[in-house]
Amino acid sequence: MTTVRETDDTAASLRAAMVSELHEMGVFQSEAVAKAVATVPRHLFATGEPLEAAYAADKALVIKRDRQGQALSSLSATHIQAVMLEQAEIEPGMRVLEVGSGGYNAALIAELVGEAGTVVTADIDAEIVKRARACLDAAGYDRVQVVLADAEGGVPEHAPFDRIIVTAGAWDIPSAWREQMSARGRIVVPLRMRGITRSFAFDHDGKDLVSDSYRLCGFVPMQGSGAYTERLLPVTDGVALQLDDQRQEFDTKALADAVHAPRLEVWSGAAFDMPDELELFLATSTPQMVMLHGSKDLVDQGVLAPSVTRGVPALVAGGSFAYRTKRPNEETGGFESGVFAHGPDAETVAARYAELLRRWAADHRRRGAARIRYVPMPEGAAEPSAKVVAKRLGAVEVSWS
Repeated sequence: MTTVRETDDTAASLRAAMVSELHEMGVFQSEAVAKAVATVPRHLFATGEPLEAAYAADKALVIKRDRQGQALSSLSATHIQAVMLEQAEIEPGMRVLEVGSGGYNAALIAELVGEAGTVVTADIDAEIVKRARACLDAAGYDRVQVVLADAEGGVPEHAPFDRIIVTAGAWDIPSAWREQMSARGRIVVPLRMRGITRSFAFDHDGKDLVSDSYRLCGFVPMQGSGAYTERLLPVTDGVALQLDDQRQEFDTKALADAVHAPRLEVWSGAAFDMPDELELFLATSTPQMVMLHGSKDLVDQGVLAPSVTRGVPALVAGGSFAYRTKRPNEETGGFESGVFAHGPDAETVAARYAELLRRWAADHRRRGAARIRYVPMPEGAAEPSAKVVAKRLGAVEVSWS
């Protein structure tokens, strides 16, 4: 029979190994975050899971699913939680709101703010709130305040907040979050746009929210008033377009014909690497760029390239579309970016796409080249354009250096 001491010793050993792995991955930028991860017993927030799963550095654990089996709440991977905490740059004594509560991240935040700080974690699901409270108490973090709330309205009774950390995929930035920021406030939010998600660290510049800190991530979508479901437009068997804008119209019959038409290959001569940076550049370059999803069957048949199985930014014009691919090429550092295009205007859309690939490789091929500005606007006033992603309550403007 396994004793409590044996379990504690094993957990401590696995936790230390996880911290070492995260160090090797270059996740930690501060001693404070590394110390918090080394201190909090993550297994107490992963009840029912094997210790090895609880301390897997890059493994998210689903806490609750809906009747269709889709995840409603999860314990995010320690890797991304640590990355977002580094983005937040939390200091002792701060007041921090966490949107989306699993308990573990709130405990990490409690370690960072210390006894003089305040941590409020909010969730819209009463079952998740109850679970988070129980896990936090079991781990010794009874000072963390757990609140049942629709986070679209923030938590005004505990505001203002020096940091607001969102652990659910948000499609927009509610006015309440901006209004409940302190003078030194920062919002760290996984923002969804045009089929991709990035964790942005937004500061207030006196007028808008600005960020030059962004990281690749993935989260369960927000629920409640801030929920938004991207439109998934079927084109043909095994092919669909994922769209932000519900108003966009497409000639799906022409696109379906194009899928099975001979494809045009265009190679850019530009290096292919840092795909997460490139993807952000492509997705925000024009409103005509949407996310193309294709089945493995079509890839196996040679109809589409493997990149479509994970979703790939695709430029759509009329009954034609183009998307990126790659091939080995030592002259470009290992891989070369290219374009596959289908449809009657394949040459035109391929040329436009290839030019974007060349522009990124020549001018922006590095980490952190984007600067993001969120501009609040009257509801529904934002219009999509080049480098502008329209949201319900504002616009995301992306510039590249």
